[in-house]
Amino acid sequence: MPATRHTIIEDVHALLIGTSFIAVGLTLLKTAGLVTGGIAGIALIVSYLGGWPVGVVFFVLNLPFYVFAQRALGWMFMFKTLAVNVALTGLTLALPHWLKLKGVDPIFAAVFGGTIIGMGILALARHRASVGGIGVLGLWLQEKHGISAGKVQMGTDVLVVGAAFMVVSLDKLLLSILSAVALSIVIIANHKPGRYAGY
Repeated sequence: MPATRHTIIEDVHALLIGTSFIAVGLTLLKTAGLVTGGIAGIALIVSYLGGWPVGVVFFVLNLPFYVFAQRALGWMFMFKTLAVNVALTGLTLALPHWLKLKGVDPIFAAVFGGTIIGMGILALARHRASVGGIGVLGLWLQEKHGISAGKVQMGTDVLVVGAAFMVVSLDKLLLSILSAVALSIVIIANHKPGRYAGY
């Protein structure tokens, strides 16, 4: 059976759902004082150090990756990724007003937060979009060279979470590693080269 491309409505719906999942996951992690891997983890670390909104930091850190996204994966991929980042910035600024969390169990935040961020990234990848950063590089390596995007994600996550020792205690560092593993498992298990053709 030949592959059928997603419609514009399907793309918009997936980008909204994926972005919402990522925003909620980041909010859970920040409330628990944890980090995760990838560009999201770097944004959380910088946010903790400087006190800036995580969504704004996330957007700024991604600026160089838009150029790479356009050159490596095309204009449409870049525009979708830019739209995702604008929406994610807005959602992470709005969520603390909509979802008033006084506290969250750190283990729950690590496992559930990491998992739904992974599900959000997966939804974006299935519709040729990304949150930027390492995700763009991972998708390009998978499409062009057959290297698992999930394994690229996990490898870089180790470095990012390792850097979190600057801002979190040892117990939260270990939970942050758990969060990054939960995220990467979703990508490794559900986004394999050649398996999904609905672009």
